[in-house]
Amino acid sequence: MKSLKSNGTGMKQADGIKGFLKAYIKSMRLYYSFITGIAGLIGISYYEYLSYSVDRNLLTDPALNLKPAPPEKLVVIMAILFLSWGVNQIYNDFLGMEEDRINAPERPMVSGALNPYYAVLLSTVLMAGAVLITWFYLEPLAIIVLVAGMALNFLYEYAKGYGVWGNIIFGFMIASCAVYSFLAAGKPDVIILNWGNLLLILFVALINGLMTLYTYFKDYEGDKAAGKNTLIVKLGIERSQKLALLAAFFPVVSFLIIYYGFEAWDYNLNSIVILLGILSTGLQLWTGYLYYHDPTGSRTYFSLSVNFRACACTESVIIAIFNPAIGVVLFLLSFFFIGFLFNFHENVKG
Repeated sequence: MKSLKSNGTGMKQADGIKGFLKAYIKSMRLYYSFITGIAGLIGISYYEYLSYSVDRNLLTDPALNLKPAPPEKLVVIMAILFLSWGVNQIYNDFLGMEEDRINAPERPMVSGALNPYYAVLLSTVLMAGAVLITWFYLEPLAIIVLVAGMALNFLYEYAKGYGVWGNIIFGFMIASCAVYSFLAAGKPDVIILNWGNLLLILFVALINGLMTLYTYFKDYEGDKAAGKNTLIVKLGIERSQKLALLAAFFPVVSFLIIYYGFEAWDYNLNSIVILLGILSTGLQLWTGYLYYHDPTGSRTYFSLSVNFRACACTESVIIAIFNPAIGVVLFLLSFFFIGFLFNFHENVKG
């Protein structure tokens, strides 16, 4: 039998390693892992695209030396990125316990099922392991981006209390996954930094900044009570409803402006990219409608499943530019598994 013991706050905490790990994994909210994982695959797909590219005019330097990464290295990179969301989520829960006591009082860390200090310690050990693996097995240069992403994660918890800054910080935090995976995949002679690549990073940041905007609806009451002045709290529900609907057009409009207006990307849009782009735009518009129609109540939580799918599937469209087959597979996997994993977290307060 599982025994329970007090955690010093008057709550009960599951005893034993098994209980701790179960609560830890639940707190990781693994349906989010596709957000960081697919973002990381953008960097890998772009690296592989350049390494196999016949048209060297795509590169900033004709002498750039990019060798395809060994499959085993790619597996390690993806393991780090898919798990990085959950590992860092522990820090977010720890720093956001005040508002979670209102928004999600049944989350393991708030309810006492998960010892917050042991959880933070485990996450720190795992992140230190990722740093060591990057240094000794992957590419040391990528550590800069890895550490920057961790720093942005801590900054985000405070930035989200200052309106749109929370969305901006979150967006670039996820975009850093693409940069990390690109650098970790190989060792270019020079760093590819041009206008088109900067806009690609900005586009990934926009997609994820939009995704987190919708997540604020479910936390409106708690954030407001805790003094977290998120964009939704700042605007109020009525204006936020209109923003939710309008913002759903941001990804497709931004993409068209960058591609056709700025002509910053020299990539051919194959038929698969166009088809997946239409489908992902539909998911984005559906997400906007859901939060416009139900900006408060339990529906704001269950609509997250569509929101996360829209984000990951839009990221898969970018991957399809560089590798159409992988883009299709990731689009389908994201759509299916995000919903599948989300079903294990149907507790609105958990």
